[in-house]
Amino acid sequence: MRRSSDTPPRAVITGAGVIAPNGSGCDGFWKAVLQGTVALDRVSREGCTHLPLRVAGEVRGFEPEPLVESRFLVQTDRFTHFAMAAADLALEDARLTGDPQAPFTIGVTTAAGSGGGEFGQRELQELWGNGPHFVGPYQSIAWFYAASTGQISIRGGFRGPCGVLANDEAGGLDVFAHARRALGHGTRAVVTGATEAPLAPYSMVCQLGYPELSLAEDPHRAYLPFTEHACGFSPAEGGAMFVVEDEDWARRRDARIRAQVVGHASTFTGTRSWEHSRQGLARAIQGALDDAGCDPEEVDVVFADALGVPAADQAEALAISDALGVRAADVPVTAPKAGFGRAFSAASALDVAAAVFALEHGAVPPTPNVAEVRVDLDVVTGHARSVPLRTALVLSRGLMGCNSALVLRRADDGGHS
Repeated sequence: MRRSSDTPPRAVITGAGVIAPNGSGCDGFWKAVLQGTVALDRVSREGCTHLPLRVAGEVRGFEPEPLVESRFLVQTDRFTHFAMAAADLALEDARLTGDPQAPFTIGVTTAAGSGGGEFGQRELQELWGNGPHFVGPYQSIAWFYAASTGQISIRGGFRGPCGVLANDEAGGLDVFAHARRALGHGTRAVVTGATEAPLAPYSMVCQLGYPELSLAEDPHRAYLPFTEHACGFSPAEGGAMFVVEDEDWARRRDARIRAQVVGHASTFTGTRSWEHSRQGLARAIQGALDDAGCDPEEVDVVFADALGVPAADQAEALAISDALGVRAADVPVTAPKAGFGRAFSAASALDVAAAVFALEHGAVPPTPNVAEVRVDLDVVTGHARSVPLRTALVLSRGLMGCNSALVLRRADDGGHS
C-alpha cells in the first residue's frame, strides 16, 4: 500500500447529527437512506408555491423552539437552527462537552452557500414596508454564511480554531480538511459540517438562474441522476454536523469511533462546461487517495456527486473511471440524495453521514427513483446491497467549479494505514 510522504494527523469521527428531509437523527436518517425512501415532494413553503420550482426536499415538522434557546432563535435563520440542532445531536453522539477550563481545545468549522435567506427576506420586507426602525439588529449577522459557526461556538463555549467555507457545494467535504489541519496544530476536536435552508422565496428565486435546476413537477421524475431522463437536480434543506477528533485523544477518553477521515483533496475546474469537470474531479480523487495512502482497488463504495445533468453525470462517471482504472466498473456507486434532494453545501455533508453509516453496517444504500442508468458505472438501484466495506470515497462538485473528494475508512480498521 502506498503512503503519502506527508502523513496528515489522524482524524476520526466520533459523533454525527443529521437533520434531513427523509429523517433526523442518525437512526432515522440511516433507516430512510437504507430503504431508499423518497422524501422529495411538491414545494409547500409559504410564498414559494407559485414559483417555477415545484419539487424540493423540505424538512417537514422541524420545530426549533424545543431544541434551541429563545435568545439564540431570535438572532438566527433556519439554516443556523438546523446547524445548532445537528451539532447538539453530534455532540451527544460523541459524548463530548466543552470544558470551561480548556475552551481552546474545541473548534468549529462549517460550510454554507445560501446563508440566511429567510431571515434576510423578512427583515428587508420590514425595511421596505415599514421603514428602518422596524429592522432588527440581528439582520447584520443572521443572514451571514458564518452565522452557524459563530452561534455553535458561542453556545458551546468552543473557542478553538473556528472558520466557515463558502466555496460551493464542495465545502461540505472541504470542512473535513480544515478540521484535520486544526487537529494537526493541537486542537483536540472540531465540530464540523454543513446545513442549508434555501427554500425561502428570495432564495428560491435566486436559484432559478441555475440551468442545472430541475423544474419537473413529478417528485419521482424531478431528480434522476445517471439516467436518460435526467433533467437537473431538486434542491433541499437540512444538513449534517460531526465531531472530528484527534484519534489519540478520542481513545484516551474512550470515545466510540464511527469512522476514520484518512484522505482529502480539492481542485477548481471553473464554469466553462460540465465536461471540463472530468479532469478536475479525477485529480481530486487521485489526490485524496494519495493522501490516504490508498490504492484504487481498495475503494469499496463511491458516494457520487450525482448532479442529474447528463453532461455532468457523464463527466463524473469518466472521472471515476480515470481515477480508479479497471476497478471502476466493479465499485458500487450510490447517490442517496436522489431521494431527498441536493442541499447545496450540505449535500456532501449528508453523503458523509450516509457513508459513515454504510461503513458501520456493511451496506450500500440504493439510489432512489433510479432504475436503469446510462453511464458505465455499477450504480446501486432498487434495494440496498450488503457487501463488506472498508473504504468509502465521497465526491462533490460545486455549481461554480469546485471539486472535492474525501476518503473514509471503517472505524475498526486499526488506525491510519
